[in-house]
Amino acid sequence: MFMQQKVAFYTLGCKLNFSETSTIARSFQDKGFTRVGFNEKADIYVINTCSVTDNADKRFKTIVKSALKQNQHAFLIAIGCYAQLKPEELAQVDGVDLVLGATEKFKVTDYINDLSKNDKGEVHSCEISDANFYEGSYSIGDRTRAFLKVQDGCDYKCTYCTIPLARGISRSDTLQNVLQNAKEISERGIKEIVLTGVNIGDYGKGEFGNKKHEHTFFELVEALDNVKGIHRLRISSIEPNLLKDQTIDFVANSNSFVPHFHIPLQSGSDDLLKKMKRRYLRKTYTDRVKKIKEIMPNACIGVDVIVGFPGETDEHFLETYNYLNELDISYLHVFTYSERPNTEAILMKGAVPKNIRYKRSKMLRGLSVKKRRAFYESQLGNNLTVLFENENKEGYIHGFTENYVKVKTPWNPELVNTLHHIKLTDIDKDGLVRFDFLKQSECVA
Repeated sequence: MFMQQKVAFYTLGCKLNFSETSTIARSFQDKGFTRVGFNEKADIYVINTCSVTDNADKRFKTIVKSALKQNQHAFLIAIGCYAQLKPEELAQVDGVDLVLGATEKFKVTDYINDLSKNDKGEVHSCEISDANFYEGSYSIGDRTRAFLKVQDGCDYKCTYCTIPLARGISRSDTLQNVLQNAKEISERGIKEIVLTGVNIGDYGKGEFGNKKHEHTFFELVEALDNVKGIHRLRISSIEPNLLKDQTIDFVANSNSFVPHFHIPLQSGSDDLLKKMKRRYLRKTYTDRVKKIKEIMPNACIGVDVIVGFPGETDEHFLETYNYLNELDISYLHVFTYSERPNTEAILMKGAVPKNIRYKRSKMLRGLSVKKRRAFYESQLGNNLTVLFENENKEGYIHGFTENYVKVKTPWNPELVNTLHHIKLTDIDKDGLVRFDFLKQSECVA
């Protein structure tokens, strides 16, 4: 029925979305579709949406328009977090034919009876309380690293966040299935796996359809370290209260896990952390960073931070800024607070004017540039290992070291998806790092 038809995908948002898009794309290919780039003519365009910020919501309409420019008769499908939170809103967008919620998106091909355009988008979206089963996924083919989903949903009640409304309760893949997926990834020649989920430190909960932890995140890490053929394992974002000393100690001495942690902070003010209903105070965060740097002095530490949360005074912001300035971290992901429907924060007093939010965001982004530069400078002269990416960017190939230093060298297609021992030498004018290859530089499993 679908033979020779073409499908294209566009992913907004997080690594988790990328892993799910890749899995959904494979389900189309299993049905006989040919996958093409989003900037090519296709019969179906699937847009995997995000709703973390206002900007992601607004981008959706732009992406729909760009798809229709390629083929005005194409069948457009919206999936993902925004599709679960506001399905009717997406269905009203000109050109959208089908909107699928949190559980329906994994059965997308079942909802395609014919590809004729609809006057209004058809909606299939469950109550989020029904999103209580686990769908495994991982990304391959798009990058030289794979995003491996191990957990979904969240039981935290952070006052600014819509993710529990979009993805449901915390639940996990079985350990056996995670290990099987990791094995499949390694057999495809992919050198690096990034573990992803909504709250991966909560791994184990819901592993067999209940709240009991059958396995812990540490046991997952321990088991993955023994999968043959994987050169690198990277932990994506993990909550500071769930990143235990045991895990940090293990990473420091593991076969495959790299010295790179991304740990959300959100605010350097205990007052705001309480208002956000985060499950830690600043001291816990400080202790996590100190512990990592004590045993892995060259580790890279990334930080998520929100500016402009309701009630954030100049004093609160400066408290955050000064705290991050003094902390031994490597870069920031800065989010400007935006009001989200059905959250506690939207009802809080003390809304920060948008021009002040943007000013604070700009200040922290500047601090991030400074922090990254200082981290890169601290690594000059070190012998590290680089995994090269697969794009030719203005005559250069880029890659990342195990501790997430981004390097560049003149384009050579033979370097794609290979690991090499290098010595970092200097920082280029674009902020990326130059290096010398060391003798016998290719790593062999």
